[in-house]
Amino acid sequence: MRGAYDVATVRLAEAAVMDDVGPSVLMQRAAVGLADMCTALLRTVGPGVAGSRVVILAGSGSNGGDALHAGALLLQRGASVAAVLLADSVHEAGRRSFVAAGGLCLSGADTLSASELIADADVVLDGIVGIGGLGPLRPLAAEMSQCAADSGALIVAVDLPSGVNADTGSVADTQALVGADVTVTFGCLKPGLLVAPARDHAGAVTLVDIGLTSALPAATLLVLDHADIARCVPEPSTEDYKYSRGVVGIVAGSGRYRGAGFLATGGARHGNAGMVHYLDRGDGLAADIVDRFWDVVTSTDAPTSVSRATAWAIGPGIGRDISARSVLREVLATSCPVVVDADALRVLSDAEGPLRLDRASPTVLTPHLGEFAALGFSPGLGAEEDRVGAARAAAKELGAVVVLKGPGTVTASPSGRAFIDIEGGPELGTAGSGDVLSGLTAALLAGAAARDGGLDDDDAAFVAAAAVALHGIAGRLAAEGGRPITARDIVDHVPAAVALVRRGSTS
Repeated sequence: MRGAYDVATVRLAEAAVMDDVGPSVLMQRAAVGLADMCTALLRTVGPGVAGSRVVILAGSGSNGGDALHAGALLLQRGASVAAVLLADSVHEAGRRSFVAAGGLCLSGADTLSASELIADADVVLDGIVGIGGLGPLRPLAAEMSQCAADSGALIVAVDLPSGVNADTGSVADTQALVGADVTVTFGCLKPGLLVAPARDHAGAVTLVDIGLTSALPAATLLVLDHADIARCVPEPSTEDYKYSRGVVGIVAGSGRYRGAGFLATGGARHGNAGMVHYLDRGDGLAADIVDRFWDVVTSTDAPTSVSRATAWAIGPGIGRDISARSVLREVLATSCPVVVDADALRVLSDAEGPLRLDRASPTVLTPHLGEFAALGFSPGLGAEEDRVGAARAAAKELGAVVVLKGPGTVTASPSGRAFIDIEGGPELGTAGSGDVLSGLTAALLAGAAARDGGLDDDDAAFVAAAAVALHGIAGRLAAEGGRPITARDIVDHVPAAVALVRRGSTS
């Protein structure tokens, strides 16, 4: 599990480390890591280091200094390196080091010469603006970044692409932005590299250790790795049986939206629980579910009477009529974790009075942006500008775990602990994908509740984030080779996703 930190926290950690080792050491560590990454790229996808052409776009701050120091190292390794200076004054120690190594400095105001250099480059280093930058790039920097985009060179961002917000992932102006093929970030991950729209401009993100770890506090914004995800889908032991592995209840689908029932149930079946219990609402769908999924149990018993259930999912395709309201009330009256999705979210949004879900067990809400808005949390909480902040604020106000779906899905607990997903891709944007996720999430919650004897909100947020990741991996596996996929393909690839994270956790 890795943490992501906002700019203020990073600055405090940097200051603490600099007090111990001196102000120049962190920059030298960053420069070495950056130069090493450029060297590796030039050797693998470029012409090699010797004789390669590297251009630095250097702004006025320490970000430009990192790039200039790295340029000096690349010169020593045989590259031809030039720096386009985009400010009246740049980092002086970096400039001196670069010039002493034989580097050429050119004013960005000489746009013709600068453009010609960039057009011939193999690699362009974006050292224009660092993590403290806000708002769009200045006109000259924007012009040079466009030259870099047009050049066909490999663009390497220094710490983060210039023009994006490191804390929120927002982009002030997509026309004044440096889009990177690779981002070399220093010390720790930043939220803006992980959530849309900024993550779409960051390329492959690699982390360079510059010695901040001991100075950083415990992270409250986290990214799961495969070992973390595998903890939520453990292989059964010899003592396990169906009830010890958890029972997941599903309320999904209707005569009008039959597919939602199949997709939510299909996702739940592969979520490592011991049994799936489908609620028969008298619309004829339950019989068809069992015809398709022979291992699924159905009954007309009220959810509160299904004593073996250790988690429920409700919402996909159930409609928004009086019967949907009634069954939602019954599910929320159970004493186990509940996933609320799709139509059930709309039913919640229609509720009179303040919306807060004070239950003894966790409630997990899984809205996309439209459903988030219907719940009353956008644009007031700025989900499109700050997805992490919006999810956290909604979770706190609602007293529920919120899974704000989208590129870089954010899962937030009322405590403020949150997770950013890095597994899901655009292939998940297909009808019914969310139905699969709701069933899968409930199944993982059912298993965790059965194993641990209950969950708190932070536990549930961790499990829900793992389900989001598995869902994303399944989508990616289904889409391999450029295949177009449907939600059913995602269901079919969940077992392979589980196997993948289990292998990764033991390798």
